[in-house]
Amino acid sequence: MPVPCVPKGLRVDETVKSLHKLGFQQETIALLERIAANLPGMIFQCLQQQDGSLVVLYVSSGCRELYELEPEVIQADPKILHKLIHPQDMAAFAESIAVAAATLTPWRWEGRIITPSGIKWIQGASQLERQVNGGILWDGLVVDITDRKKTEVSLQNLALKYSKAFSCSPDPITISTLAEGRLIEFNDSFVQLSGYERDEAIGRTALELNIWINKSDRIKLLQELQTNKVVCNLEFEYRRKCGKLITAMLSAEIIDLDGIPCLLAVHHDITERKQVEAQLRLSAQRDRLLAETLVRIRSSLNLKKILQTTVTEVRQFLQVDRVFIGLKDPQVGAKTVVESVDPNYPSVLNWQSDDESCLQELKTQLTTNRVRVFEDISQIAVSPKLLAHHEQLQTKAALVVPIMVGDELFGAVIANQCSGPRHWQPIEIDLLQQMSEQLAIAIKQVQLYQELAQLNSNLERQVEERTTQLQQKMQELEETQRVKDVVLHTVAHDLRTSVMGNLMVLKNLLKSQGLGTEDTGKQRHDETALREGLPPQATANPKGDTGNVSVQLSASASSPQSLIPVSCSIIERMIQGNDRQLGMIDSLLEIHSCKEQGIVLHRELITFSTLLQTIIKDLQPMLSQNQANLTNLVAENLPLVMADKTRLQKVLVNLFTYSLQNNPPGLNFTLKATVESGMIRTHIQDNGVAVSKLECDRLFDLYVRHPQAPCSTDIGLKMYLCRQIIQAHGGEIGVISNRKCGLTFWFTLPYVGELV
Repeated sequence: MPVPCVPKGLRVDETVKSLHKLGFQQETIALLERIAANLPGMIFQCLQQQDGSLVVLYVSSGCRELYELEPEVIQADPKILHKLIHPQDMAAFAESIAVAAATLTPWRWEGRIITPSGIKWIQGASQLERQVNGGILWDGLVVDITDRKKTEVSLQNLALKYSKAFSCSPDPITISTLAEGRLIEFNDSFVQLSGYERDEAIGRTALELNIWINKSDRIKLLQELQTNKVVCNLEFEYRRKCGKLITAMLSAEIIDLDGIPCLLAVHHDITERKQVEAQLRLSAQRDRLLAETLVRIRSSLNLKKILQTTVTEVRQFLQVDRVFIGLKDPQVGAKTVVESVDPNYPSVLNWQSDDESCLQELKTQLTTNRVRVFEDISQIAVSPKLLAHHEQLQTKAALVVPIMVGDELFGAVIANQCSGPRHWQPIEIDLLQQMSEQLAIAIKQVQLYQELAQLNSNLERQVEERTTQLQQKMQELEETQRVKDVVLHTVAHDLRTSVMGNLMVLKNLLKSQGLGTEDTGKQRHDETALREGLPPQATANPKGDTGNVSVQLSASASSPQSLIPVSCSIIERMIQGNDRQLGMIDSLLEIHSCKEQGIVLHRELITFSTLLQTIIKDLQPMLSQNQANLTNLVAENLPLVMADKTRLQKVLVNLFTYSLQNNPPGLNFTLKATVESGMIRTHIQDNGVAVSKLECDRLFDLYVRHPQAPCSTDIGLKMYLCRQIIQAHGGEIGVISNRKCGLTFWFTLPYVGELV
């Protein structure tokens, strides 16, 4: 293709030649020849004949300055011009002539000639035209570019200084002229980026190399430079030598090289980053689509609405011509239930088929290969029926993913490209696979909902029946509970009255014989202790009197046979047994009240150490009777507690009673109290017999004791009440067993205020 200065000279030269042919006046022709002579370079026209010989038809007078030869000399011997070509450039010149003649493409060549005045750089360009006789007509222009070459060499020498600075840069760096964009220097990274070697690109512009994809981008770059003098990180698309498109970030600055404005540019290849960003955008869109589908599945049971929205969004994401879902149908075999399609192509909505062979073929394909990828339908082997179906629907490419509910094929999600074959991307295949899994969940969910609705209907009927039966049972249970309460109160009241009567009679018998006259105050204490379940003091018969008491069983007092002698020890045992029964009845009534109303406390603010001292003083007779010793290690400055004194006294009495009843006389007790985490923790340790871990765990539970168990039912009820009392105060109670140290009872109570 001629350089920009060539067409004008060629037009003038052609005009001169045409004037000779048309018979114009010689003066006019001479004028035009003078104009051609003033043009830079030499205009020529020559004919290359079939035998390869060359005939010069016309040479302008510019040859005198360029080649330093007369036009007649050149016309007489055209080879004289070849002799002037520099030996190092002769091969390239001959090759360019041969290629242009063989292909009839425009000839363009740069090289050196040796003239009497020295070496010159010239540039030749010519248009070739095949003649009727087989020859080739060359119309061209040769211009002197020595000054430009010297300038380029000078710029290259200056650019070499810069090239040393950026030769090791990983980013491509170029230096080019600002006006034309002619490359002066670049580093090896630019060679790798563009694909052009140095000898291919140096001295040529980016437009000539076809690097710019959009030629307007260079204009945009120049405008930015004119405005800001510097540009940073502008994104442009380039074309490599191989034709591959790349994206780069360009930063550029105008520099001055020997008075010539040049452009120093740094190119950062971001092609991979842009590809990753595009992939991430697609992945994000896919994830969003899957998430929205999952939300719809969870929030709706309208299967058709879910399927319709899915195919619409999938078609938008894939940018395909048709997406539809076909499901298995028990009546017609299979049918299309939803579809999203480009209006320019046929619809498959409401398509159905009961062709067993066709359906079986589809089923086999989908169950054998879970994903069917057809990039070109015309290249696959299918039955004539399926092929005719594809042709009818204008399907050129397809992506088919089955919808599997368990191991059962329930349907398929199908994407069609009708405009032409298509290469399906992995992310597109993955989307359809995950979408089919979500749709399988939706279908299974609807099936389960339908089954659940049926089960709910049956269950509601059964619940109504069971509710009626339960109400009847509840009424019966309430009646039974009411009867039980009445019986419990009646029996307990009658038993308590009977037992108290027995105690009164037995004590009067002992009293009538003078067995309890030594200390009436002490006898009253024994009665109170017996009511609490404690062992009585053995002072009723201090001398060990085992005499008999005559009991009158007849109404006639005069009959000697009506008197029956009874041992005093038997009467004492009867008294103890009746007192235990009375305590058990009281405990049962209290437990029943606790179950119904809870423990009722009469709280007051008391000093805990003072309360313990008072209780210890009341326990002293019982401890003395059982030859037990108590060491009180409780500090006097314990905090105040809000508690029921009577209830706490009952707790301590029951704990001491348990140890005394289950050990021989001579026990040693240690009483301690510490302050821990807002609670007062009290320890009662004895050196008696240890019990098993199971017994420790169950000691404060309400359950029926074995007749042979060390803890009787009477004291077991009282231990249960101990826990209820302590828990009502906001504390806890327990027991620790040690083979060497015996039992350690502990309980906690919350305190108020600080240490006294």
